[in-house]
Amino acid sequence: DVLHSRVARSEIHALTTLGVPEVRVIAPKTLLPTNIEKLGVQVFHDMKAGLKDVDVVMMLRLQNERMNGAMLPSSQEYFKTYGLTQEKLDLAKSDAIVMHPGPMNRGVEIDSAVADGTQSVILPQVTYGIAVRMAVMAILASGGQA
Repeated sequence: DVLHSRVARSEIHALTTLGVPEVRVIAPKTLLPTNIEKLGVQVFHDMKAGLKDVDVVMMLRLQNERMNGAMLPSSQEYFKTYGLTQEKLDLAKSDAIVMHPGPMNRGVEIDSAVADGTQSVILPQVTYGIAVRMAVMAILASGGQA
């Protein structure tokens, strides 16, 4: 749900600013902001094509609380087309990692076997996320002095 996600915009900005050579966004048209390509991303509506040979897969939850009207047929249909399963993850590089900022909707955007699998770094990501944000805030509050 790139349309309603602050995480997506922040992540895109950080990755492109840091010089990541290719940032892909995979979503149905109804869940993408207009002109997202202007942020320097490559847009895919076909998840399998978008996952081909990627290093990192960052999943986002559907933010149903921010959706007005029917943007999707159903959460089951969304999972079938855009949910990350092992079959779809196998299209990425063999050493690709799976990330998710949380909270997760298992069986909607990600299969439990993938979320808990060997390629998942979700638990460490969430665990270290608070400490990283605190460190960044401390650096900013001290005028950039570490």
